[in-house]
Amino acid sequence: MKKIDARGLSCPEPVVLAKNAVDASEKQIEITVDAQVSKENVSRFLENAGYKLSVKESGDDFIINATK
Repeated sequence: MKKIDARGLSCPEPVVLAKNAVDASEKQIEITVDAQVSKENVSRFLENAGYKLSVKESGDDFIINATK
């Protein structure tokens, strides 16, 4: 599983990090973000890339688990 900590990064950086993992053919990706807009953008990108998602909140963070 590829774990990505994108907390503190502003868009489009979290999406770029997710794209790098997709381009590397990762089957499971866990990306942590700390902004609602980043959660929405990363989730939309991963769904469009064919991943199934689950998102959970942990304090101020969102943990997005993506599986292909």
